[in-house]
Amino acid sequence: MSSEPTPTTTPSATPAPVRFTRVARLLHWTMAVMVVAILFIGVFMVTSVGDFRFLVTIHEPLGIAILLFVLVRIGWRLTHTPPPLPPGMVRLDRLAAKYSERLLYALLLVQPLIGWAMVSASGEPIVLFGSLYLPHIAPQNITLFADLLRAHIAAAYLLYLTFAAHLAGVLVHTIVIRDRVLDRMAFWRAPGYGSEAPPR
Repeated sequence: MSSEPTPTTTPSATPAPVRFTRVARLLHWTMAVMVVAILFIGVFMVTSVGDFRFLVTIHEPLGIAILLFVLVRIGWRLTHTPPPLPPGMVRLDRLAAKYSERLLYALLLVQPLIGWAMVSASGEPIVLFGSLYLPHIAPQNITLFADLLRAHIAAAYLLYLTFAAHLAGVLVHTIVIRDRVLDRMAFWRAPGYGSEAPPR
């Protein structure tokens, strides 16, 4: 008596990890360059009195550009589901990644607004390009200016620390843990990575 061959089941292939969308990656790396630039310019503004006015002409429009970029990035993030974190990442790392990212968004949103209000309180205009000025968003007041200056400096230090912690976390996961978390945001060829994250 012949018997039918027993069908064998083959495990389904593990789906390739997905990356952030191209727009999200472009916004991420563009903003990374701008944030590094403005942090260095901020340091030079404090240490280089002779070049202060020149650095201000770069610092102010760059801060407004970061504000616009972060608004676009928040809007894009709210309408597009990000790819999942590596499955082996522990809960503490997941929480750190989640809340450090939110803190970065908040700082990059609030810090330019504080700077804009600070310059407004000083009575000086923010010059974007040539004769293009931004309107004042705070009344001219020397006490208010001093308070906003202190807030701007405190937020800058917090931004330094948060950015450094974010960078350190990425380096640890890339070099030590090697869970390829950076590949989610990569433009370079990353073996094993598939399509972009789908829209929500």
